[in-house]
Amino acid sequence: MKVVILAGGLGSRITEESHMKPKPMIEIGGTPILVHIMNHYSKHGFNDFIILAGYKSEHIFSYFADFYANSSKNSIFNLESGKREDLEVETKKWSVQVIDSGLNTQTGGRLLWAKDFIKGDFLLTYGDGLSDVDINKLVESHKLDKNIVTLTAVQPEARFGALEFGEKNNISGFYEKPKGDGHWINGGFFCCKKDIFEYIRSDKEILERFPLKSISELGRLGAYKHEGFWHPMDTLRDKNKLELLLKEDKAPWV
Repeated sequence: MKVVILAGGLGSRITEESHMKPKPMIEIGGTPILVHIMNHYSKHGFNDFIILAGYKSEHIFSYFADFYANSSKNSIFNLESGKREDLEVETKKWSVQVIDSGLNTQTGGRLLWAKDFIKGDFLLTYGDGLSDVDINKLVESHKLDKNIVTLTAVQPEARFGALEFGEKNNISGFYEKPKGDGHWINGGFFCCKKDIFEYIRSDKEILERFPLKSISELGRLGAYKHEGFWHPMDTLRDKNKLELLLKEDKAPWV
């Protein structure tokens, strides 16, 4: 089963580093977050990757070209001259295909670039979030429920502490950054049928709007609830927290 990673966004909320490189290439403990994500999938037995690059895509191309310098296959070729350049590399364990899906393409539109390389069900995620989600259980849930898309639902850690009040406005409970507030959000880490492409109309399509909304209205958008670790890397603060977890050997995704 192929793993498709959306790695083309501008990273506008972490400009301290994204002005130099694409967000998925920002390092956590000396390794790009993109590779941390790939390692997590590989740990669960999924080693066939399509990376949909865009902003500063040359950094992703060059990283894998160098990384696989001694591999059995290392070739760069054009599928559409001037529009689309792929780097396809293979090792004993991983197969990686990097596709430049354009600078201003939206998340759904980027996914269209992978359509011709996907034959059946596939995994999909963003290139900027880490989790210890069990990918095999996600796939099992998807197959059991027969949905078009199954997303991983998570409860993020609250940014601020929470207070609980008693009858006379006295504080009856104090919680330092509790996990979530009862709400579940989309944590990425999708499992999809190829039918999803029927709901993506152009490269301007935002995956999280018309495609997923339409599929949910059909009753065919499932959720796999993950109560373990999940953390995005949206800001420098997020990066620093992930760095600290790794440094202290408390990184659940490893």
